[in-house]
Amino acid sequence: MSFAEDAESLRAKAHMSGARLPVLVGLTALALAVIAIAGGGVAKTLSSEGFSVSKGEAAQEAAGAEGSQESQPPQEAATVVVHVGGAVREPGVREVPEGSRVQDAVDAAGGFAEGAAADALNLARVLVDGEQVMVPTIEELQAPPQPQADSGGSASSGSAGTGGGKVNINTASAEELDVLPGVGPSTAAKIVADREANGPFSTIEDLKRVSGIGDKKYAELADSICVG
Repeated sequence: MSFAEDAESLRAKAHMSGARLPVLVGLTALALAVIAIAGGGVAKTLSSEGFSVSKGEAAQEAAGAEGSQESQPPQEAATVVVHVGGAVREPGVREVPEGSRVQDAVDAAGGFAEGAAADALNLARVLVDGEQVMVPTIEELQAPPQPQADSGGSASSGSAGTGGGKVNINTASAEELDVLPGVGPSTAAKIVADREANGPFSTIEDLKRVSGIGDKKYAELADSICVG
């Protein structure tokens, strides 16, 4: 329907038979324009309010999530405290992460010092809180044990020998083993180290399990040793 037809219908309904048609056409167009502008403003208002509400809710949710994260205190990593001593550069008490190994404790103490017997330790072992890690020196491992003085003040060799002047290879010190035929300081130290690591010798033939003592050297020692 055209503006002219709308105006003619409006004049008939409003009993405005005396009004001119152009005037009615203009009034009709004006009324439609007002309605269109008013409708657009309402739609814009509703859209703006909806956007503001959505934006405000999103901001509140973000703020709530951030506040929740800030309210949770950060968790501290668990640690263990160990005492590292001996042949290290900076001996003392060190704190290392839980699950660290002996090598980590040595590193925390500045690393091995010169002359340290690094292979004497199990560097892969997991540390326990409160333990002591002592790094020996090569010299300490090679030094023979010192004889202890008895109650009378004289050096005691313990029960190294038995009847017949034989040396008990389970109780003799490195110095006492050194006097055996074919045994020097190095071999004597090996005998003591093997005894401490693997337990006492059950028979004198067990002495052949020591590195450097073969059948020939054992034959030289057999008449001079016993296990008691």
